[in-house]
Amino acid sequence: MKASTPYSREELFGLGRRRTFTGEALAQIAFPLGGIGTGTVSLGGRGQLRDWEIFNRPAKGKNLPMTFFAVWAQADGLPAVAKILERRLLPPFTGSGGHDRSGLGGVARLDEAAFRGEYPFARIDFRDADLPVRVRLEAFNPFIPLRVEDSSIPAALFQWTFENRSGRPVALSLLSTMQNPVGWQDIGVETKPFPPRLNQFREEEPVRGLWFWSPELKAEDPNQGTAALMTTWPDVDVQTRLYRGGWWDSAHLLWDDFAADGRLEHRIESTYRQGEKPAGTERPEVGALALRTTVAPGGSVTLPVAIAWHFPFIKCWTENIIARTAVSRQFRDAWDAGRTLFVNLDRLESGSRRWHGALFSSTLPPFVLDAVSSQASIFRTQTCFRLADGQFYGWEGCSDDRGCCHGTCTHVWNYEQTLAFLFPSLERSIRRNEFLNSVSPDGHMQFRSSAPANVRMGRFHACGDGQMGAVIRAYRDWQLSGDDAFLREIWPNVKKAVEYAWTGGWDADRDGVMEGCQHNTYDIEFYGPNTMMGAMYLGALRAAEEMALALGEAGKAREYRTVFESGRARMDAELWNGEYYIQKVEVKEGLEVPEHLRGPAACGAGCACRETPSPASPPLPAFEVKYQYGDGCLSDQLLGQWAAHVAGLGYLLDPARVRQAVLHVFRYNFQKPIGSFSNVQRIYALNDEAGLLLCSWPRGSRPKLPFVYSDEVWTGIEYQVAAHLIFEGLVAEGLAIVKGVRDRHDGLRRNPWDEFECGHHYARAMSSWSVLLALSGFSFQASRKAIAFRPRLGREGFRTFFSTGQGWGTFQQKASAGRFEVVLALLEGGLELGSLAVLPPKGFAADGRVQASADRGPVPAEASASGEGWTIVFPAPVRLAAGETLKVRLAASAGRARR
Repeated sequence: MKASTPYSREELFGLGRRRTFTGEALAQIAFPLGGIGTGTVSLGGRGQLRDWEIFNRPAKGKNLPMTFFAVWAQADGLPAVAKILERRLLPPFTGSGGHDRSGLGGVARLDEAAFRGEYPFARIDFRDADLPVRVRLEAFNPFIPLRVEDSSIPAALFQWTFENRSGRPVALSLLSTMQNPVGWQDIGVETKPFPPRLNQFREEEPVRGLWFWSPELKAEDPNQGTAALMTTWPDVDVQTRLYRGGWWDSAHLLWDDFAADGRLEHRIESTYRQGEKPAGTERPEVGALALRTTVAPGGSVTLPVAIAWHFPFIKCWTENIIARTAVSRQFRDAWDAGRTLFVNLDRLESGSRRWHGALFSSTLPPFVLDAVSSQASIFRTQTCFRLADGQFYGWEGCSDDRGCCHGTCTHVWNYEQTLAFLFPSLERSIRRNEFLNSVSPDGHMQFRSSAPANVRMGRFHACGDGQMGAVIRAYRDWQLSGDDAFLREIWPNVKKAVEYAWTGGWDADRDGVMEGCQHNTYDIEFYGPNTMMGAMYLGALRAAEEMALALGEAGKAREYRTVFESGRARMDAELWNGEYYIQKVEVKEGLEVPEHLRGPAACGAGCACRETPSPASPPLPAFEVKYQYGDGCLSDQLLGQWAAHVAGLGYLLDPARVRQAVLHVFRYNFQKPIGSFSNVQRIYALNDEAGLLLCSWPRGSRPKLPFVYSDEVWTGIEYQVAAHLIFEGLVAEGLAIVKGVRDRHDGLRRNPWDEFECGHHYARAMSSWSVLLALSGFSFQASRKAIAFRPRLGREGFRTFFSTGQGWGTFQQKASAGRFEVVLALLEGGLELGSLAVLPPKGFAADGRVQASADRGPVPAEASASGEGWTIVFPAPVRLAAGETLKVRLAASAGRARR
């Protein structure tokens, strides 16, 4: 049984070109450039620099004045052309004093731009009728999975390429200007009066450029910081400051000077000397570099410029504590960060391109790769930060000027998968904070952790989905990494967290069903049995069982298994309505419902259902418990099953019912267009757009006051449901949801690199990684040295990126008339494999003969059928190092191989 989708097969399964944005679709684009937890400056769709979020707090809409790139070009014997290197401005052009002039909005710009973003690389191809050269920009920050420090450099690199297709040589200059940003935005602790700032020329091979700092700012001042504008290009004109005058004198002289001959009047008023602290100026000033060259006929040149920053303090969410960031430990200052980038650029860029090539060579629909890669930018934004001890933290998202919803919140970060698979050491640091610093002796877990980690916070409701999800994620992280020491370290409190269900009021009778007051990710409490919370609980029990067995605690494992079996049986028996799983709204005897959760009764006091309640259920209260979903079809009803699939824990509930339930989530909750649906809650999808509602009531019985976000559309839940559909073999339905999400983020209506919910760059959206896991059928269990790929599309010729806590690379399979071949190429790290499970295309019948080889020669292997697929076992584990490959070939049965 399947559901129809509003898209054609070609729209869903076609492997066409990835998106390019141009014209009006450039308006909302802001591509974040920066390291993990360092903050970012964003590259706008037109080529402008926007949203300067480099100060350890969000800064949406805040642009650094007089900071831009420009070009001067003169073909031999022809007039010169000078323009700012941005596409022409897009409407509106309003303002009380005319259009904003802080970026010289009235200066000529280029005719058009085509923006293409494949994280971490952004590329803009400009078109202009006047320039004698073609212009292309590529911008990025190093991003190499597993390499945390290499991926945490607070800098953005801009590589400008100018191509001369004429028959004349072209003299050319690239202008780069930047205002000193030190003190431009405080981190929430004002420094008054702010000491003078200084722009200095600095040269230290192979780099030269401008260093921005404040010589008199004390080293421990929370607003301490430095920045740099740098290049490795040798032929550079420099102005450490522009002309000081009234009105717009400085802008006039800068632009007229540059436009005349592509040169700057050389003005170096201060050169950096170690230990020297010359005087600065009270107002932040603008400095400029002009990189000069000549482009031969038919030739091209690439001019590199980097912007680096270093702000070593952050105001944490716990008691407003000021703490040092990881940047303060990793680099001395911004110059050190930028120089590190340039000195190691070949290695850093090649590693980043290796990751990019591995991911984007996958044979997955382009909108899937778009969804998976774009949300990897989230942990580089101000949603996330790292402190000097390396501990990783995350808000739920970012408001325009501050973090939104603190604590690496368990019930939101439950959905995140991207960090876990790309930078698993950082993910394990979250687990350590949860289990070592946030669990009380009775097992109650603070679902919002403190930052710094050793500061105790006030106690609130434990969060059922977040706490049980943390247990599942602990199992996932252990299996990805094979880090037994990590498991032993957190295990005592993992047990406490699981068993809190028995002592904290969720499952006092240990029957495997959550029934009490269940705080959850909708910021309310559910009462009574339901599978959203219940399946998370079942997943935690299964994960705890597996971890207990690994640690030799067979008795504990049996205890968890017994509760699990009881819970799954009862939920399947009591919560299945023939199409999907529901909630039984019950208030257990002795449990007091707070006044603010008491709504008007659904029926009158004299109704027969109140006078003669079912003997199997507690009496109904004389009020409706607000914010429940009851008979509704909840999109998150099988959240725990999705998490279990990702973690490799198998089915928690009846497989046939699971498949049917998630299919009905799609049938009832996916709306295209969504405009005919009335929603008074927060708005994330409109008009002709597609979206997945959090809940619907296809059989009626919608509560008067359903849970508070029920009519909303959240991308993190959309990706979760999409991946789960694909896990169940409902591939078209899952792809339809993903396509709907990415079509909404089209550059005109929304930024493709900012999926928001309660804040920009919302952490829940990192559930998008699970779509790749589902489509590739990838799983890895380090404890068993077992890796698996069971593609759910294109099995005749399939390629995908994969990553574990030990290494990453690509997997490829192809089938021909007489054989089935797979190639696993490890590009980074190391990997030890005892088995490889694969899924040939339908119709391919293997006869059990297998050949395997690695770079060092043949590998002994045995093959056995496993369901639809095959499992290849290596009697002696295969050890792969970076750059090595494993090849396996299965022979077809004589006369039975067919496509």
